Amino acid sequence: MAKSAKSGNLTPAKVSQSAERPTIVKKPEDYTSEGVEDHDVFLLPGSDYQAMIVVTVLATIVRLFRIYQPSSVVFDEVHFGGFATKYIKGKFFMDVHPPLAKLLITLAGWLAGFDGEFDFKDIGKDYLEPGVPYVAMRMLPAICGILLVPTMFLTLKAAGCRTMTAVMGSCLIVFENGLLTQARLILLDSPLMIMTAFTGLAFTSFTNQHEQGPSKAFQPTWWFWLAMTGLGLGATASIKWVGLFTIAWVGSLTILQLWVLLGDVKTVTPRLFTKHLVARIFCLIVIPISFYMAMFGIHFLCLVNPGDGDGFMSSEFQATLNSKAMQDVPVDVAFGSRVSIRHHNTQGGYLHSHNLMYPTGSKQQQITLYPHKDENNLWLLENMTQPLDINGEPINGSLAWDALPSPEFIKDGDTVKLYHMTTHRRLHSHDVRPPVTEADWQSEVSAYGYEGFEGDANDYFRVEIIKKSSDGEEAKKRLRTIETKFKLVHVMTGCVLFSHKVKLPEWASEQQEVTCAKGGTLPNSVWYIEQNEHPQLGETAEKVNYKNPGFFGKFWELQKVMWHTNAGLVESHAWDSRPPSWPILRRGINFWGKDNRQIYLIGNPIVWWTSTLAVAVFVVFKGIAVLRWQRGFKDYNNTIFKRFDYEIGTMVLAWAFHYFPFYLMQRQLFLHHYFPALYFAVMALCQVYDYVTARVPGIGLRENPIFGRLGAVIFLALTIVAFAIYSPLAYGNPWTQAACKQAKLFETWDWDCNTFLTEYSQYSTQSINANADVHKTDSPLIPTNAPVAPAGDQAAQQPLMQDRAGISEAPPPAVSAPPVALPVGQSILSREEKVEYRDQDGNLLDPEQVKALEGKVSFKTRYETRTRLVDAQGNEIPQPDGAGVAPPHPDVEGVDSSTVGKPEPESQDAPVAQKEVRADESKEESIAKSDKGAAKPASEGNDATAA
Repeated sequence: MAKSAKSGNLTPAKVSQSAERPTIVKKPEDYTSEGVEDHDVFLLPGSDYQAMIVVTVLATIVRLFRIYQPSSVVFDEVHFGGFATKYIKGKFFMDVHPPLAKLLITLAGWLAGFDGEFDFKDIGKDYLEPGVPYVAMRMLPAICGILLVPTMFLTLKAAGCRTMTAVMGSCLIVFENGLLTQARLILLDSPLMIMTAFTGLAFTSFTNQHEQGPSKAFQPTWWFWLAMTGLGLGATASIKWVGLFTIAWVGSLTILQLWVLLGDVKTVTPRLFTKHLVARIFCLIVIPISFYMAMFGIHFLCLVNPGDGDGFMSSEFQATLNSKAMQDVPVDVAFGSRVSIRHHNTQGGYLHSHNLMYPTGSKQQQITLYPHKDENNLWLLENMTQPLDINGEPINGSLAWDALPSPEFIKDGDTVKLYHMTTHRRLHSHDVRPPVTEADWQSEVSAYGYEGFEGDANDYFRVEIIKKSSDGEEAKKRLRTIETKFKLVHVMTGCVLFSHKVKLPEWASEQQEVTCAKGGTLPNSVWYIEQNEHPQLGETAEKVNYKNPGFFGKFWELQKVMWHTNAGLVESHAWDSRPPSWPILRRGINFWGKDNRQIYLIGNPIVWWTSTLAVAVFVVFKGIAVLRWQRGFKDYNNTIFKRFDYEIGTMVLAWAFHYFPFYLMQRQLFLHHYFPALYFAVMALCQVYDYVTARVPGIGLRENPIFGRLGAVIFLALTIVAFAIYSPLAYGNPWTQAACKQAKLFETWDWDCNTFLTEYSQYSTQSINANADVHKTDSPLIPTNAPVAPAGDQAAQQPLMQDRAGISEAPPPAVSAPPVALPVGQSILSREEKVEYRDQDGNLLDPEQVKALEGKVSFKTRYETRTRLVDAQGNEIPQPDGAGVAPPHPDVEGVDSSTVGKPEPESQDAPVAQKEVRADESKEESIAKSDKGAAKPASEGNDATAA
């Protein structure tokens, strides 16, 4: 029996050992990764797709809720809405971002009927009255924001997470306030996020197929996800160059995959390795580059007309635009030629003069650089001495060279005088400081003389051809149109004709400054002749024109201009921030403020802080794991440990690639630049949670999934509570000052709580009054501040009555100011809302007159708030002049000094303020409010900065 008992005791042990053996997986002999299962997102159970649909519907509700508000321009809608206008009109512009998202926004607006007549110029500018289909244009980013949710779900499933974890991750995206704010406006970040997320999904799915080894290689699913990864990379980079960080992430992991393949000497032959390499080169390099270039091909097809941005481009580029192309011109330049001279480096334009004098210095005629073709750009090239006739007598007059038997070509080293054809003055310089750049090495350049005056020695300039920059042997010996690049050296002082990106003040129409510089840098001292005409150079003369750069030439030039302009955005902005503050959500961005409401970009603190904590936890884990590995511990022999290290490490690497490069940038940066990194940090958070609650053995959570589900529910509940608290800042909803101050955890969260009213009932009361017995409005709510009624005879004065008068069919909007402070004994008994029609002289029109005018005239809407004092008998008591009338709103009543754009910052040290050259006016003129906390568009769209 004992033996039997012993035998009985041994048998379970043997069974147990045999039952455990299958869990010990033999290490693969090929490049198959241990512990990897097939997580094809096309083969998920139906319940997973149902869960995904539910969270997508939830995202739709959250993203589209009141997407019509605010009904005015918000933050960078100034830029990206304005680009839609230019696309529709075909006017060339220059932006630092690639065109894909802007093209999609334009397409949405065009399909909705947008005609491009609205300029999106100012924050707060009304959409409703001009009939802008802004909701349709906002729908494009909103749809991208909605699709971000199922993309997160599928990516987590492709990474092997449970459905509960995938739902949790999707809901974190749904209730992330910052992503919500960006997805509701005409901005680029939401399209960027969906393309970044799609790339993450595609590459995660491809990695899952790749890690299953040779059996999955080159199968249809393998090819599909590899090609989709390349397409996602191309689309991401075609929206913003932040996509280059995504390319770096995918590229680094691809190199790691190839390195593992190279080490598999048993199954991966050199031929098979080459096949893997070529497949990745095609899908991850050729496809993205082709897609990226195709977007610029569409960009060039749309922008065929000259616009505000063509000044950034070379003359060859500009010549490809409609009306910018020029006819073939004679190539040889002779004395007596009528020419236009163009500056080579700054693309500022043509050597120009006009009949206006400098207000300082010599007070002689101004010389500027002007970017457009104009008759004031025309100069006649004279020799320093007059030509001689057949009798040896000098021929007088500026047109004397027309009478010569043959033209006398201008050679390298010749001295010329430049005669301005329009004003009959000659280009002139002397030892006088310029009016703006008052540097010792700079001298003023002016136009001096009068018709019939032969000039003086200060008009002499020597032609020095820059041989290395000139095209062709003949162009290096004598002046030739377009082909020859040259300097004009002032003979008397030795300075060279010079221009740089400094603008003259308004007295010179803010045109670019031209000076004479001693030792001026070569690029800014280079000129060439664009237009050339001479009576003796007829139709048979050799002609020249700009070389057509073709698509590739235009593409490459635009990339260089975008790069330099982007790098030059170094000026500060009221709402910029630096990378160290992003993971801890230290500061947001004020997008919009109006009508006692505010839109302020701030993230959900629960999502931001926990995702940052997850990244920090992994970094600590990785550091300890490396130290243990160095000390000989065999942690990496554990499959779960190894998979945790690789899978979460992949997402943390993506976070790092999308975060740390910003530390190297000196340009303007904003909180929204952190969004791609935030997405991958949320991924890492969810994967860490999934491993801890469902995969790591020995801690009891895997065996009791109820705790994991309960933790996810509690976490989501906290996230939703935080979302609800800060949602008024995302939607622009009513909020109270008390709730605002309670929600502001840090002083650096610098939205203005005084913007809001003190009670929610004030919003609802206004809403009721604004819609009672009034026609529907076509104009946005306009803020007003009703003044305090003057105190009078309290016994004789009964109620305070407020009425609002408007013009046109628009009803008066809701009163947005705090309640009127009343003197003791007075109270507001009622408010009246009234629509009045007046003619251009302010005369009140009766209903019959209004009806007669319908369809014949247009009415302009104006809102006013008036406070009336009436006595017990209902008689109105006179008030001081101006009492009770709200101050005019600058967006309706015209330009207000507080909304005038600030001048650009100084470009160099000089006693007089200087301004950088501006080309794209719609983006150059920043919206500056006298209030420091006012919303301003980001300057990243500014396209007039070069570096």
